[in-house]
Amino acid sequence: MRTSPIRPLSVCPSSMSSDTVLPGQPIALPRGPVPQLGGGTYSRDGTVRASLVGVPQYSGSTLEIKRTRPHPPAPNSVVLGSVTRLSPLQAVLSITVVDGVPLPAGEEFTGVIRVQDVRATEKDKVKIADCFRGGDVVRGLVLSLGDARSYYVTTARNDLGVIFATSEAGATMEPVSWQEMRCPKTGRIEKRKCAKPEGM
Repeated sequence: MRTSPIRPLSVCPSSMSSDTVLPGQPIALPRGPVPQLGGGTYSRDGTVRASLVGVPQYSGSTLEIKRTRPHPPAPNSVVLGSVTRLSPLQAVLSITVVDGVPLPAGEEFTGVIRVQDVRATEKDKVKIADCFRGGDVVRGLVLSLGDARSYYVTTARNDLGVIFATSEAGATMEPVSWQEMRCPKTGRIEKRKCAKPEGM
């Protein structure tokens, strides 16, 4: 009875993608011989994984991930940040991720979501307190440079808005519509300007 040889590493038939990977995430490899592992990669349990944030690339027959350098926000950058302050006219964010790259601790930028930049329709009816709360994590798009190291950010797109929020009962809330989230502990509905969940 013939047995097939055991491959030392699992190989994904798809070709190399240009997607950013996170530390510990498996890396999809093309069919064929397993590449040599360079910087930013390692093998565990027969699977090639990333040890850095970045895009896997080939250098000859060596697979490596070069360290992605963080950069300041620019117009059209997609940013993630947490709400630090609210007023009737704006929400202030501490921006910690720019275009998928986390910023080093202590090097956050300030983002400002003005009341007219919250959503695309019925701008005159927007109430900041019904869209954001302190501590919410928001995905936004940079419109322009504001003043004193701050950036004007918009959430006026379906995929932009609150992506993570904690209810008054301390539970992680689930979006039920584009303007409401529900607490799984109490079932209570709280108003938010929600980002459309990916894949929906």
